[in-house]
Amino acid sequence: MEWLKELLTVHSALQAVVVISLIAAIGIGLGKIRFGGIALGSAFIFFVGIVAGHFGLTLDASMLAYAESFGLILFVYALGLQVGPGFFSSLRSGGMRLVSPAVAVVLVGTAAAAAVGFLCGVPMAETSGILCGATTNTPALGAAQQTLAQLGLDTNGAALSCAVTYPLGVVGVILAIVFLRKLFVRPDDLPGPDSEHRKNVFIASYHLTNPAVFGRSVHDIAVQSNHRFVISRLWRDGRVSIPTSDKTLQQDDVILVVTTPGEAEALRIIFGEQEQKDWNTENIDWNAIDSQLISQRILVTRPEINGRKLSSLRLRNNYGINISRVYRSGVQLLATPDLRLQLGDRLTVVGEATAIRNVERILGNAVKSLNEPNLIAVFIGLILGLILGSIPLSVPGISIPVKLGAAGGPIVVGILIGTFGPRLHMITYTTQSANLMLRALGLSIYLACLGLEAGAHFFETVMRPEGALWLGMGFALTFVPVVVIGLFALRVLKLDFGSVAGLLCGSMANPMALNYANDTIEGDKPSVSYATVYPVCMFLRVIAVQVMLMFTL
Repeated sequence: MEWLKELLTVHSALQAVVVISLIAAIGIGLGKIRFGGIALGSAFIFFVGIVAGHFGLTLDASMLAYAESFGLILFVYALGLQVGPGFFSSLRSGGMRLVSPAVAVVLVGTAAAAAVGFLCGVPMAETSGILCGATTNTPALGAAQQTLAQLGLDTNGAALSCAVTYPLGVVGVILAIVFLRKLFVRPDDLPGPDSEHRKNVFIASYHLTNPAVFGRSVHDIAVQSNHRFVISRLWRDGRVSIPTSDKTLQQDDVILVVTTPGEAEALRIIFGEQEQKDWNTENIDWNAIDSQLISQRILVTRPEINGRKLSSLRLRNNYGINISRVYRSGVQLLATPDLRLQLGDRLTVVGEATAIRNVERILGNAVKSLNEPNLIAVFIGLILGLILGSIPLSVPGISIPVKLGAAGGPIVVGILIGTFGPRLHMITYTTQSANLMLRALGLSIYLACLGLEAGAHFFETVMRPEGALWLGMGFALTFVPVVVIGLFALRVLKLDFGSVAGLLCGSMANPMALNYANDTIEGDKPSVSYATVYPVCMFLRVIAVQVMLMFTL
C-alpha cells in the first residue's frame, strides 16, 4: 500500500488531481445530507478541505495556487456568460434597486468592523483581515496587506485573522439566507420559474376606439408613438390575420399586443379600450385561440443568423408570420426590429403552418447542432478577462492602484461577451447543462483548494484566545449586515427573495452561497442579481478596506 500513500502525499501533478478530486467527491456526497432541514450542497467541499488540511494533506504550493485560481476563474466566467444576455435589461429595469442595498452591505460592514475592532481592542491590522475573511474577499486582503506594508506594519496578522474568519464567512451568508427565508419570507416573495416573463413581457388585447389611429399603418403608429410593442394578431369581421408593418388599422379592430408592463397603459390611450381578458396566465393554449393560425417556438441554430437584426431577415413581410417574443438565457425579450438574434434563442412565431415551416428552414431549429461546444469563446474570454483584471486602476485619494483581479475581470468580460459577442458574430452560446458543468467544476476545484489552504493552521489558531474573538467578530460582520440589509430590501424595496439572495451573495463576494441560493430558489434571479452587483461591490471592498486602514492607523 506504499504506492497509495505516495499517490496521496508525494507532491506531483497527479497527486494534486487525486487529492482535489477526492475532497470534492466526499464534499459533494456529504453536502446532500440535510442537517436540521438544511443541505449545504457543494459548499461542504470547503469544510472537507479544511479537515484534510488539518490532518496534514498538502499540495505543491504552485500547484495549489494554480488550481485555486483556475477554478475560481472558470466559475465566474461561466456565470458571466450565463447572465450576460439578460444582464443589461435587468440593469435598466431595476439595476439601482439591486446595487444600492448591495453597496449598503459593504459600507455598513466596513463601518461596523472599524467600530467593533476599536471597542474590542483588536489592532486595526488584524481587524482588516477579519473583515476580508468575513466577506470572503481575498483581493481586499491583498490591498490591505499592501497598505500595511506601505505604512511599515506587519502583514502576517491580517493574513492569519483572514484565514480564521474565512470559513464562517462562507457559511455565515448561507445561514443568513436560511434565517431570512425561515422567518421573514412569504410565499409571494419567492420568484416563480416564469417571473422574468412577467417582468419583461406583457400581453394585452385592445379594441380600437381611438379615431387617431384609424386608417394608419402599424409602422407609422410604432414610429410616431415611440413605444415598444409587437402586434401579434388582428381580428377583423370575425377573421384573424397577421398584421404586416404596412397593414392599416380600422375602427372596431381587435389587436393582440405584446409589450412591456410599463407600456401597457400608454398603449391603451393610443389604441382605445383594453379588454379584460388576462393573456399573461401560464395555461393559455395559444393554438386554440383560432383555427387559422398556430403558435410555435423555433430555435435559432444556423450560425449565419447569429448577430443579425430581426428586421434584416424580413420574416414578417416575406412569409406573413409574426415573432412576438424571444426567449434567451431564462429571460423573455420583446421581439423588436432592432433586436439582434443569438444562437440558442427561442422565437415564438405565429402564422400559418406552411409559413412557419419556411421560417424553420431559415432559423435552423436543429437542436442537435447546438450540442457542439463552442470553446473558442471560452478561451478568448478567459484571456481577455485576466488582462482586464490585471489592469491597475488609479482611484483619487488611494495611493495604491486597484485591480479587478482574477475574479472581477473574467466575470465582467463574460457578461460583455455573452451580451455583445453575437454582434461581432462570435458564437457564445453554450447549453444550460454545459454552463452548469463549467460552473460546478470550477467551484468544486476552488473550494477544495481553499479548504486545504485554510485547514493547515485553522484549528490551532481558533483554540487561541484571540482566535475565538476573531471568529466571533467575523461571524457578526458576516451575519448581521446581510440580515439587516436583506430584510430592508425585502420589505422596503419590495424585491423578490431570489434577487435579494443574489445581491447579498454578490455584495459578500461569496460564490458558494450563490450556489446554495441557485439550488434552493427557482429561476435565474439569484445569478442575475449576483452578477449585477458583484463587480461594483468587489471593487468597492478593495477601496473600503484601504480607506479604513488609512483613517484608523
